[in-house]
Amino acid sequence: MMFDILAQNPNLAVILAATLLPLAAFVVVLLFTRSRPKLSAGLSIGAMGGSLLCALFLLIRHPSMDVPLQYAGRWLISGKINIPVGFLLDPVSILMLFIVAAISFLVQVYSLGYMAGDPGFSRYFAFLSLFGWAMESLAVSPNLLQLYIFWEIVGLSSYLLIGFWYQKFSASQAGKKAFVMTRLGDIGFFLGILLLLFHTGRLDIATLAAASTGMSPSMTTLAILLIFGGIIGKSAQFPLMTWLPDAMEGPTPVSALLHSATMVAAGVFLFVRIFPFFSTSQSAMTVCLAVGTVSMLLSATMAMVSRDIKQVWAFSSISQLGFMIMGLGAGSRFAGMFHLTTHAGFKALLFLCSGVFIHHFGTNDIETLGRSGCRRQVIPMVCLVIAAAALSGVPPFSGFFSKESILSALAGLENPFWLVAGFLGAFLTAYYAFRLVFLLLFPPGGMDSNHEPAHRNWAMAAPLLILAFVSVVLGFFGKDLMQFLGSSGAGGALHKEAHRAWLTVIALAMPASGIVLAWFEFGRKSSDRKGFVERIPSLADFFSQRWYLDKFYAALVRRVVDGGLSALCAGNDRKVIDESIDTFSRSVIGAGRRVSMWHVGRLQQKLFVMFAVVMALVIYFGFNFG
Repeated sequence: MMFDILAQNPNLAVILAATLLPLAAFVVVLLFTRSRPKLSAGLSIGAMGGSLLCALFLLIRHPSMDVPLQYAGRWLISGKINIPVGFLLDPVSILMLFIVAAISFLVQVYSLGYMAGDPGFSRYFAFLSLFGWAMESLAVSPNLLQLYIFWEIVGLSSYLLIGFWYQKFSASQAGKKAFVMTRLGDIGFFLGILLLLFHTGRLDIATLAAASTGMSPSMTTLAILLIFGGIIGKSAQFPLMTWLPDAMEGPTPVSALLHSATMVAAGVFLFVRIFPFFSTSQSAMTVCLAVGTVSMLLSATMAMVSRDIKQVWAFSSISQLGFMIMGLGAGSRFAGMFHLTTHAGFKALLFLCSGVFIHHFGTNDIETLGRSGCRRQVIPMVCLVIAAAALSGVPPFSGFFSKESILSALAGLENPFWLVAGFLGAFLTAYYAFRLVFLLLFPPGGMDSNHEPAHRNWAMAAPLLILAFVSVVLGFFGKDLMQFLGSSGAGGALHKEAHRAWLTVIALAMPASGIVLAWFEFGRKSSDRKGFVERIPSLADFFSQRWYLDKFYAALVRRVVDGGLSALCAGNDRKVIDESIDTFSRSVIGAGRRVSMWHVGRLQQKLFVMFAVVMALVIYFGFNFG
């Protein structure tokens, strides 16, 4: 029966294969091949390669799709509530499925070199497979409840990968911090799902906007903002943004995976997924736009002063995710998804190039890496410059085209503040990206000649070359992507972007000025390698302390949780629980002492009682049996 259904629906068979292959690899590696690292890696990479081929097949098979394909079976039915289980296939899900599979496959290949010799090698690949399965299943979920289940499995997988080196206290703490902070946003997400379920009885993604018409405007806005809370947590937006830089404690390939197309991008993907529903409330969209703007600017200032190469790219991820949310909040579904797609390529490339340096020189410090001779490693250095240019929005690299689409969407808004903020973000991005590049190329004090370039590892080099090529050419396919996404019946109308000549000129001038300023401060031979922010110690400290958000949360936990809730619970434990148990114990002891008096001395009384009892028994049995 099942085989007949799959034979009649080849799309369903391909989706099942794409999502179940990584799950099968996870189970097999974890249960059977942990003691055989090479076999474990081969199974995991082979399964993800199969998923990539399936995703590519769907992408080629459906160049346009007027009506989404949904394969659903009965799952939860109670009264007016009807929640199916299955798959939803439309341009958004196909594109995300391909992105996740492609980045996951390249990261796993790269990990062959980076993680070689690690005692947890098999466990590492098992967790990568679990992560890939969760993200791919999330991408094709047809309703919010099923999506939420895989959303939580993604969170679990990220916890396992961030804290992979659990022997390090900092790594285990970072994993717990990421898990707890993202759960805070997920509480709001789940409450939003319950609100929708209570008012509409349905959670189908394809019909969510239509189903919500029965809700009042205020209730619709509330549901959207609650769901957006989950996006804030998962995509590390303000105010739940401080967990992401600490998540760099995991292996660098994990950082590439988390930041490019999977965990942190899942929040933006959810926004794109249910964009028609979000668009029903202009107030909610304005809130989303504001959160994205604040997140983009704050994280950019943090990146300007960080010396840790991975943390710079982590702050950059927060900033670029804020850019995507700005484009979506401005009303352009295409701009947000386009930048998510290009960002997946160049952000993975940035982390993987950094991983080559960290793997060889054993440090994350930018200046130390520069003095150690990073520029002698030609392939990763050239690829890093390409990725930084794409991140900065320099043409003809992919980031220029996707950022211009976001700026065009912002230019279409009545309030010019959002566009000015976007221009400022583009300037800061180019500045901190090339600050890092110039510190690697032209370190303070010159290079140390004691270090020699490492032998080339093609398992690590090949993914860099592929991603560099993608970062160069992907931007030219923007119109094709717009046509592809615009054909989705579930997507809603595309935003009509404002194309103006002056906008393109400023979009080019902002990154150019940021790069020029970075060159004068960090690239010139006569420069002292100190930025304009670092010349103001108080401001530099403010940015390096992440605007004191971590200290604020620490004080909040200390006063509200430790000094409030914990103190209240401790008082209740002492005064109610302990006191009641102590009172009961004292009563039992007192009663025991009183009863024990009957067992102290008084031999005559006891003998008399025993004699009386025996005589009573004799008389009783004598009369009854006589």
